[in-house]
Amino acid sequence: MKNLRALTLALVAAGGLSAAQAQSVRPEVGKPLQQASELLRAGKAKEALAKVREADAVGGKTAGEQLMIDRMRGSAAQRAGDNATAAQAFEAVYNTGKLSGSEQAQVAESLAFIYSQMRDNARASQWLNKALAAGASGSQIKQLQSYLQAQSGDYSAIAKDAAAAVQAAEQGGRRPDEGDLLRLADAQQHLNATAAQAATLEKLVAYYPKKDYWAALLGRLPRKPGFSDRFALDVLRLKLATGNLTKTEEFMEMAQLALQSGYAAEGKAIVDKGFAAGALGTGPEAERHKRLRDLANKQDAEVRASIDKDVAAAAAAKDGNELVQAGTLLASMGKAEQGAQLIEQGIAKGGLKRPDEAKLRLGQAQVQNPKTKAQGQRTLRSVQGNDGAADLGRLYAALAG
Repeated sequence: MKNLRALTLALVAAGGLSAAQAQSVRPEVGKPLQQASELLRAGKAKEALAKVREADAVGGKTAGEQLMIDRMRGSAAQRAGDNATAAQAFEAVYNTGKLSGSEQAQVAESLAFIYSQMRDNARASQWLNKALAAGASGSQIKQLQSYLQAQSGDYSAIAKDAAAAVQAAEQGGRRPDEGDLLRLADAQQHLNATAAQAATLEKLVAYYPKKDYWAALLGRLPRKPGFSDRFALDVLRLKLATGNLTKTEEFMEMAQLALQSGYAAEGKAIVDKGFAAGALGTGPEAERHKRLRDLANKQDAEVRASIDKDVAAAAAAKDGNELVQAGTLLASMGKAEQGAQLIEQGIAKGGLKRPDEAKLRLGQAQVQNPKTKAQGQRTLRSVQGNDGAADLGRLYAALAG
């Protein structure tokens, strides 16, 4: 009785049968299968296959015994790298019609992977569809599905499936799976769906703000149709904030753009970061870098000395453009609350040349202040326009999140 109980437990664990089914297996069949199970656990797949053949050699096998043998044969052959034998065994198991829904999904999924390893993509796709119909799910089967669709060149199907998964997650209040977003972005790239891919990359940086995802998105942003060169400094700001500004020429360009735009304090801060990172102050142009640092320090001192007079002049102007500029300047100097107030006054005063950009600068100032950060994110997400302001608004909001 003790040996029978041990054999029953081993067969249940190894083959997925119920205890009643396992007890119906005769010892002359069950014993070599138990030994095969033990050999598999020890990593001896070929020896396990030999034990399976020993069990299969027993005459007068019942349907239940044959099912157990084929299960074990499939598992052992798959681990031994004998895919042809594994496929034959698992197909025999599947075709018995005695599997539950979850067992059908498991066996069909195994067959899909086996046939993909055999480079038989047609059969792999057939078994994949059976597995999905039986309820199989998870990241591995999604990856296999994408691989098979890609092998067939059906990127439209990949995009459709991935987009549906992303949409279902968002509608359910869940964060989309990172793999689904990556599959969608890759398919969109193959389909030359540039605008759609940019939107997917935005979702990636919002849900999974990794440096590489930011780099991919920011590298494409300036090439977007209609994106204004006026926002070149903003792209570099986002690169710096996401750890993607590392080159000497990028630090030089960003500092020079900041100084040319009148943001001397920001230009000085960028130069200082470049020196601290070792990107500036070394190499054949070290003297040029030092001259840039001296210029930034000089301009910063001049701006700070005249800021009160500039704010007063902006308040007296007939429209709100100078107030927006003065507020943006104050925010760049670390005076976010005062800067936001001036920008709001400028927007209220009206007559703005670029109202969308004014709202962008207001949101940037607001998110710098912990008290108004949430409000600032809402402001940034509300920015409109086709010149890049709306894109930057969403990205600054994601960065502040």
